[in-house]
Amino acid sequence: MRLIEKVWFFQHSAKWLLVPLLLPLTVIFWLLSATRRLCFQFGLFKSYAIDVPIIVVGNIGVGGNGKTPVVLYLVEQCLAQGIKVGVVSRGYGGKAPHYPYLLSKNSTAKEAGDEPFLIYQRHTIPVVVGSDRVASAKLLVEQGCELIITDDGLQHYRLKRDLELIVIDSKRQFGNGLLLPAGPLRESLWRLKTVDALIFNGEASTEVKFNKAVSIPKIKMILAAAKVVNLKTEQCLSITDFQQTYLREGSQRINAMAGIGDPARFFTTLTDIGFSLDKSVGFVDHQEFNKNQFIDFSDNMPLLMTEKDAVKCKDFAKINYWYLPVDAQIEQRQILPLLTMIFDKVKISK
Repeated sequence: MRLIEKVWFFQHSAKWLLVPLLLPLTVIFWLLSATRRLCFQFGLFKSYAIDVPIIVVGNIGVGGNGKTPVVLYLVEQCLAQGIKVGVVSRGYGGKAPHYPYLLSKNSTAKEAGDEPFLIYQRHTIPVVVGSDRVASAKLLVEQGCELIITDDGLQHYRLKRDLELIVIDSKRQFGNGLLLPAGPLRESLWRLKTVDALIFNGEASTEVKFNKAVSIPKIKMILAAAKVVNLKTEQCLSITDFQQTYLREGSQRINAMAGIGDPARFFTTLTDIGFSLDKSVGFVDHQEFNKNQFIDFSDNMPLLMTEKDAVKCKDFAKINYWYLPVDAQIEQRQILPLLTMIFDKVKISK
């Protein structure tokens, strides 16, 4: 984990030096972001509406917090209702031949970025990447989409939206509560009061630190794993079958790696399942991988990784490489009002 993240989220002793040094830059960041937001609010910068409902799944801070599993969950719910849904993403880390870029069966994670490629691979729905989300959304409308979900983009005010959902890491929440770069926030905590729902990822309390007056609906989500998949053979096994087949009797030892916003969360998931980590290595979010980064992992022991990392490692995967898909689980009584609102907006737009 980078030092600055330890300062933001875990009260590292370096905060007494770094935070005061960075506060002047934070003031500049606040002035620029506030000015930009006001320009959209008063019409100096133009926002564009699209002919179909737009759902933004985002956050007010940096780092991974579970947005993509929420997007996948909403996609599944929409498909179950027969709604043709598409996804817009920035495609961070990808190098597409052009933008906006519509994923196809010939696309790669290197072109599209890991998260958009994962979404496309899961459901083969229209997915478009590009920094101009208005152009990307228009391209999805051309594909016949009746609803568009944007993976991140809460601060992309050029694109008008019908619903805004903020995903919050229950454990880390908003760190020290400061704006970038002294803290992890892209927008201040007041923004929580303006959205349609707060979705908390994890078992921790859904009380919002620093702002307990927020009355926005709070939805609790957990990420659950039930199987593992081999990168090379695509063999899919339940966790129990995998443990019985590939791990030595009396030992649950594996190696693990993760290039996500909070690698420790993945490693905790593995230990909660019952694995013992012989070697665990965390990389930065959206890390590009090559086989040389894996030479320290033993070929005689399973190496487990996230699905997001797996899409970038398939080309050089060995037979002992496995990934752990996770799915968002949300109580029906909590999510039903939000889903009903989404489905109604689709009906009205037709």
